[in-house]
Amino acid sequence: MHYNHSTTPIHSPSILHHTEPPRAIGLLLEEAGIRINGDAPWDMRVLDSAVYRRILLHGSLGLGEAYMDGLWEADRLDEFFYRLLRRDLNEKIHGWDRWYLLGAFLHQLLFNPQSRERAFQVGERHYDIGNDVFEAMLDPTMSYSCAYWAKADNLADAQRHKLELICRKLALRPGERLLDIGCGWGGLAHHAATHHGVNVVGITVSRQQLDHARRRCADLPVQIEFQDYRKLEGSFDKVVSVGMFEHVGPKNYPVYFDTIHRVLTDQGLFLLHTIGDHATASTTDPWIEKYIFPNGKLPSARQLTDVLERRFVIEDWHNFGPDYDRTLMAWWANFDASWPRLRNRYDSRFYRLWKYYLLSCAGFFRARQGQLWQLVLSKRQRSSVYRSVR
Repeated sequence: MHYNHSTTPIHSPSILHHTEPPRAIGLLLEEAGIRINGDAPWDMRVLDSAVYRRILLHGSLGLGEAYMDGLWEADRLDEFFYRLLRRDLNEKIHGWDRWYLLGAFLHQLLFNPQSRERAFQVGERHYDIGNDVFEAMLDPTMSYSCAYWAKADNLADAQRHKLELICRKLALRPGERLLDIGCGWGGLAHHAATHHGVNVVGITVSRQQLDHARRRCADLPVQIEFQDYRKLEGSFDKVVSVGMFEHVGPKNYPVYFDTIHRVLTDQGLFLLHTIGDHATASTTDPWIEKYIFPNGKLPSARQLTDVLERRFVIEDWHNFGPDYDRTLMAWWANFDASWPRLRNRYDSRFYRLWKYYLLSCAGFFRARQGQLWQLVLSKRQRSSVYRSVR
């Protein structure tokens, strides 16, 4: 899947339309400390007044699509979104598109967006867009999840520290069997097998990730499979899932955790690394849903504790959400620096889409709406005392 041949023109920054904004939009931005056509780097520069209609009709979806189409600009998108989200103003923007909200709510209520039949859609529409994008943006381990910056000053070290932190939290021992649910491009599987002597089975729903991970781990005791988690069989000493749970969906939480409970040994440990939402929500941001992660849904703490009750013991719950802000900014710097060679395959609308994605998410974590959780879970049958690792 390639993002080429856009039919929508990108507007020239020199063409300004000075139509006064609707009062509702002006007041909302003023509440966030954002001015229209102001001088601050987080201010919104309107290049075409059609942006106002887009926002009023389609809320945050309209805001994002208008940016992709070049109707508005901000020098610091991350700061623009930080200021909006720290005041929870995204909830008001969503509210303007009531028909979307109603439709999304009913869709979540009546259907299972993350059903077995739809499980591979996110791989096809996001992870398979092209390994060249991810190789340009990510560190050498190809870790597409939050890095751990406690003792690192660059992305590569921060991601290696994250991988090692996970292995230490799982107390991996040579010869153990590790299951990696959502193994990505094989970075964690490679690290665990190389540095901790374990045998790894990884699963993914992305063909591009599958091929890359198999090549990376070809000389190691690592098996990578293309399959949905609901088809897992066997027995594992340790289980890990990094950045995959966001694709499971609340309707599938019980079967997800029941599956892990079934394949995990009684003395084993399970580490769940997931983005978390500061509040329980019934819908996903419509722009993210449409353009980035179809069928995605962030869990809240309440949703996790509800489903874990009577299934797992929570041994440890570690939040380092602010580290995701720094990770996303590093990804954006890498992507932007690599754009001169990527532009031969991707058009300017894709560039603006990817910029909007990375920097709006950075603002999301900076505003603390977004959390990053690592939970270590065990069965009640586990007899050893767990000692938390940081």
